[in-house]
Amino acid sequence: MELFADSNRNRIRQHADTRRKGSYAELPSPGDGMGRLFISAIFCVLLLTVKAAAGWYHVENYEGYIGPQPVHVSLQTYDGFGSGMTVEGSYFYDAKQSPIAVFGKLNGTRVALCEISNDKEFDRILVVGSKIPVDTTQCPFFLDMAESGATGTWSKGADKYPVTLKKVASVDDTSDTKIDGTVEIPFWAETAAHRFAGVYTNTDSGTCMAKLQVIKKSSRKVVQEIAFDDDGCDAGMLMTSIYANVQKWVERRKDIISVNFRGGGAGHTIDYAFDRKAKKYRPRK
Repeated sequence: MELFADSNRNRIRQHADTRRKGSYAELPSPGDGMGRLFISAIFCVLLLTVKAAAGWYHVENYEGYIGPQPVHVSLQTYDGFGSGMTVEGSYFYDAKQSPIAVFGKLNGTRVALCEISNDKEFDRILVVGSKIPVDTTQCPFFLDMAESGATGTWSKGADKYPVTLKKVASVDDTSDTKIDGTVEIPFWAETAAHRFAGVYTNTDSGTCMAKLQVIKKSSRKVVQEIAFDDDGCDAGMLMTSIYANVQKWVERRKDIISVNFRGGGAGHTIDYAFDRKAKKYRPRK
C-alpha cells in the first residue's frame, strides 16, 4: 500500500489551459544559466492559453483512513481538465508526507481515481493529455461521495482496503466564493525533505493563497511559513490545477520552489531558494 514518494522532482510543470494540456519539461542542467529563460518560455505559452480570470477552483479536503493508515486527501472537480478527466487531486499518507497526484472521473456521486506512479505518467496524463478519454476502470480508488465525506475502497493486486474520509474544508470560487474550514492545499511539488501546503483564504481583494507552509516530512511539522506582499490577492491562483501553483526544480544543486501568481496576462512567479545554512527558503535575487 506504500506508494511512490519521489516522483515529479526536478520538474517545472505548466497546466493552465482549460481545454488542453501544456508543456512539461525538465530544466536545463545546473550551471548552464538557462533556468530563467526556460521559465520565461513557459509563461509565454501561458500567455496564449491561460484563462483571463479564476473560477475553476472547487476543492474539498478530507481526513480519514485507507485501511489502518491515516491520510489527508484533497480533490478538485472541474469539467475542463481535458482527456475526459473531471477530478484531479493530491493526497498523502500521514506517516510519509509525500504527495501523490491523482486523477479521475466523477459520475453522479461516485468517483473513480487513479494514481500517478512516475514522472512519465505525470507528463503523459496530467500535462500533455490526449484526445482519447482516460480509462479509469482499473483505478485503485472508488469513492461514494456525500456531503460530509466519502466512503469506498482502495485496491491494488490482492490488496484491498476500506476508505473512510471526513470532509474538513472546502473552497469554491466558481461562482460566489465560499470557503469552509481551514483550506490547506497539498501541492504536487516536493523535495526529499519537505512538502508544501498553501493556506487559502478570503480577503478584501478576493480569494488566494495567504501563505505557503513548508512541512518537514520527518517531523510532520511546519518549519517555515512564507507570506506574500500581495495586495491584489493573486498568489496561488494561476494554474487550472490548484495543486500546480507551486513548482519545484533544481539549479546548481539547490532546491528552488516557484510560486505562481495570476495577473498581467501570463501571470508571474516568485522563486525561493533553499538556504542550507539557515534551513529556510529565501527569495531568489
